[in-house]
Amino acid sequence: MSPLPPYPRKRLGQHFLIDPNINRKIISFAELTPETFVCEIGPGGGSLTRNLCQASAKVLALEVDPRMVQFLRAEFQDCPNLEIQEADALLFPFDQLPSSTVVVANLPYNISTPILFRLLEARTRITRMVFTIQLEVAHRLVAKPRTKEYGILSVMAQHFAVVRYGFPVSRKCFRPIPDVDSGVVRLDIHARQPFPAEASDAFARVVRAAFGQRRKTLLNALRGSGFSGTHLVNAQKLTGIALTRRAETLSVEEFQYLSKVLNDPSLPFLS
Repeated sequence: MSPLPPYPRKRLGQHFLIDPNINRKIISFAELTPETFVCEIGPGGGSLTRNLCQASAKVLALEVDPRMVQFLRAEFQDCPNLEIQEADALLFPFDQLPSSTVVVANLPYNISTPILFRLLEARTRITRMVFTIQLEVAHRLVAKPRTKEYGILSVMAQHFAVVRYGFPVSRKCFRPIPDVDSGVVRLDIHARQPFPAEASDAFARVVRAAFGQRRKTLLNALRGSGFSGTHLVNAQKLTGIALTRRAETLSVEEFQYLSKVLNDPSLPFLS
């Protein structure tokens, strides 16, 4: 009988997935091949790690907890295609991953959003990402306009990727049992990005400003972020997007168009 991993630490947000049926569903959902390079974030006790090694060419497992690193290195000595690094996903240089990496992660609830944004910044190295995350965050990732879940995370994720909800994961599938249920989502990075990389910050500025004060109209919210009234009125004329609307009513495509016009230095109405 294999030894049990060290007990999860609450301060690290550790809840280890222990259900083999869910593990198999995640592997299937990720569509791994014998040529795939996988980056697993937070392997914990390694419940999913062996499945990943069996389904792919190479697995790089990033684990912040040194106790788990020691356990995993002893437990998986028979997996020659597994590399285990003691690393913090909030600091790891994801932009140095091999091209076409598939990221698979059971993300700690308290840092799932910042890790997701860091991965999106490194999207040129990543083909797709499969996350087990808090159900509320999963719903936000796939949310559509005019819903309460729709916000910055929804727009930014759907701007860079095709986002699909996979399936729910009961809290009973984890050790220890968390206070919430989880869900599995998949993000397939767009092969061709809507904007060049240098426009990403400008797009994010518009989206964050628009949702920064949700009760305000776009006109007032964007004016508060530094765009002049004249600039905004002319952008409204060029795009046909009424800035009397609120952020949650705009589709991702409308945000893309509005941002392109607002941040185009060749347009004559900048002030």
